Amino acid sequence: MAEPVYRRVVIKLSGEYFAGPNSFGMDQPTIDRIAADLIAAQQLGVEVAVVVGGGNMVRGVEVSSRGVSRPVGDTMGMLATVMNCLALEAAIERKGHPARTLSAFVMPEVCELYTRSAAFKNLAEGRIVLLGGGTGNPFFTTDTTAVLRAAEIGAHAVLKATNVDGVYSADPKKDPSARRFDRLTHSQALEGGYKVMDATAFALARETSLPIIVFSIAEPGSVGAILRGTGRGTVVAG
Repeated sequence: MAEPVYRRVVIKLSGEYFAGPNSFGMDQPTIDRIAADLIAAQQLGVEVAVVVGGGNMVRGVEVSSRGVSRPVGDTMGMLATVMNCLALEAAIERKGHPARTLSAFVMPEVCELYTRSAAFKNLAEGRIVLLGGGTGNPFFTTDTTAVLRAAEIGAHAVLKATNVDGVYSADPKKDPSARRFDRLTHSQALEGGYKVMDATAFALARETSLPIIVFSIAEPGSVGAILRGTGRGTVVAG
């Protein structure tokens, strides 16, 4: 088996993906399958941290469009990410593997507070670390959270798991002529306005020289394939 290309990664998972075939909520078979993929990735000898979105339950921008202030809406969305992390932590541990949720918010009755030292400790002890609560600040997406946390803990790459197998020139589901990129620079991704990750995340990745690998999570084993360098995806680097 090929050695992993990266030894420490942050994997960004869409909250919407947790809903599975549904439009809302948590689909347990989907979460269990993600848990199995993460365990298999960690067993390659990779330290795995995970940032999960909250869009399967609350999206701050949508809530604020209905009259709630944007900071309050974003806080609701960040709390939803903690719930997703707790669900994923439970799924991982049911499979006999240790995991730990760390939150950007202080909530000692629920989970441990995120600090760099807490992340390092749990990774070193072989746990999959689940990073909830976003950055703890409104107006920042969980894409930006993933790049920020990766830079903080010295990760070698951010793996952005989506429902398409890379970055395309247009939405391939709507435009059959859309071109898929094997590789882009951070600047090309920013200038192209590709919607797979927000501009703040790409800009921070460029500043911190962090590669982002965009790939599809739809196939079981896709995380491990990306880590071994055999998976299909777009590398955004340089």
